[in-house]
Amino acid sequence: MTMTTNAEPAVDQAINRSIDPANLALMYRQFEIEQFYTREAALLDEHRYDEWIELFTEDTHYFMPIRRTMSRRELSREFTKPGEMAFFDDDKRVLANRVAKVGTGTAWAEDPPSRTRHIITNVRVVDDSGTELTVQTNFLLYRTRLKSEEDQWIGRREDVLRRVGDGLRIARRFVFLDQTLLLSQNLSNFF
Repeated sequence: MTMTTNAEPAVDQAINRSIDPANLALMYRQFEIEQFYTREAALLDEHRYDEWIELFTEDTHYFMPIRRTMSRRELSREFTKPGEMAFFDDDKRVLANRVAKVGTGTAWAEDPPSRTRHIITNVRVVDDSGTELTVQTNFLLYRTRLKSEEDQWIGRREDVLRRVGDGLRIARRFVFLDQTLLLSQNLSNFF
């Protein structure tokens, strides 16, 4: 048996009055960004690379520096900078070529294809200019290949997401690994 009271409409009205439109906009922005990253992870894990590459702007910069173990006073030099040695220092053309190569079946490191799981968490907006958002995330990329190869990479990403007509696009992605020594046989996956 369900009882209704006259207090229920008053509670609903109080909740509606307490919703701050600015907070609602921030929650929507957070939801939009998290949904974007969830879709991106699914595209990668489902090997839908042709769709994934479309998430990037034409002027994108995809960069993964090399991490070095440094003393506390030298931590500013822990990661290489753009223009120095890096695992990846790609524009959209190079990134698209990597995607195309994987799609041909001639990339030995991806035939048979890896099985991956991209886990994205701790999504934080650190700047919002209106047209571009600077977003930091943490990630775990798990990969298994063949019968017994297993790799995982853990780190953080710093993205610039640009608002375009139909949603968000990645204008810049910097990937910072926690590892200084990579034990994987290759880096044929996308972060």
